[in-house]
Amino acid sequence: MTLIPADLRLALNVNGHASRIQRARERAFDPWPVVKFFNPIGAATWLATEIDSDGDTLFGLADLGFGCPELGCFSLAEIAAVRLPFGLAIQRDACFDPLGPLSDWTETARRLGSIRLAEKALLRRKLDRLLPDPPPGADRPGGGAGS
Repeated sequence: MTLIPADLRLALNVNGHASRIQRARERAFDPWPVVKFFNPIGAATWLATEIDSDGDTLFGLADLGFGCPELGCFSLAEIAAVRLPFGLAIQRDACFDPLGPLSDWTETARRLGSIRLAEKALLRRKLDRLLPDPPPGADRPGGGAGS
C-alpha cells in the first residue's frame, strides 16, 4: 500500500502552503486531518494535516501509545521504514473520516489519552448530531422507557 497516494499528497501540500501563508499573516490555521497512519499490531497512530516542501516532514498529531498525544512534526520516510513482526509495516487507514479540525482531535486525544479513543468520541459526536432526538416519552433504541 502506498502510504500517501497522489490525491492525499496534493491535499497535504495545499494545507502546507495555506499554513505558511496563514503564519506569515499571523493568523491561526486549523485544517482537518488528511491522512491517518497506524501500527496494525500496536498503539501508535499519526494524523497528518500537511507536508513540508521537503516532501518528507509531516505536521499533525502523533500518539505513540504512552497516553500523551502531541502536536508536532514527523518524518514520512521514518514511518515508511518501520518494520514490524510478521513482515508488517505502518499502514494508512484507507477508510479514515477526518471528523473535525485538528484542534478538536488534539483536545479530545489529550483529554482521553489516545487518538484511537478520540476517534471513537468524535464519531459518536458526529452521529449524535445526525440522529434526530426522539419525541418526548418515546423509547430509545436499545432499551425501554425507564431502562
